[in-house]
Amino acid sequence: MIGVVCFVIAFVLASLVEYWLHRLMHVSKRIGERHRDHHRRNEGQGVLWEFRDYVKGSFIVMAVMFFYSLEAGIGWLLGGLAYAAFSAYAHQLQHENPAKCFWMKMPVHYVHHKYNMWHHNFGLAVDWWDHVFGTYKLVEWQTELETSQPSRGRWQLRWW
Repeated sequence: MIGVVCFVIAFVLASLVEYWLHRLMHVSKRIGERHRDHHRRNEGQGVLWEFRDYVKGSFIVMAVMFFYSLEAGIGWLLGGLAYAAFSAYAHQLQHENPAKCFWMKMPVHYVHHKYNMWHHNFGLAVDWWDHVFGTYKLVEWQTELETSQPSRGRWQLRWW
């Protein structure tokens, strides 16, 4: 049971950390340098490379619960890895096929880029924290550009 609880907490906490790190990248010149390049290019690295970066940046935190117990450690690690995989997929999907983000009313990361929003819509995979912290900004995002694109499946992405 503790493994399941740790999985859920790690998953939700990872989304919160991702939200705040993204906000920080918009105010810190040193931390945000690579992120500003990401905004200029407006493309993801590919799902596997995004996943690698998320795991590399958080692996020590993912392992910390092993000091409490094996079951808690496994749950915590799997929750962190699950969120990293989901976020890497969602990030790439929003750059390539944002209409397929069925779990959000509006693909916040896509809108964040499309309208060059430096103070709104910081979520990558989820929009929860934008709602909680008042940075969610609903806009009409499906313009002719999006509706004229050929239909693609949600798995037709750049994976590497």
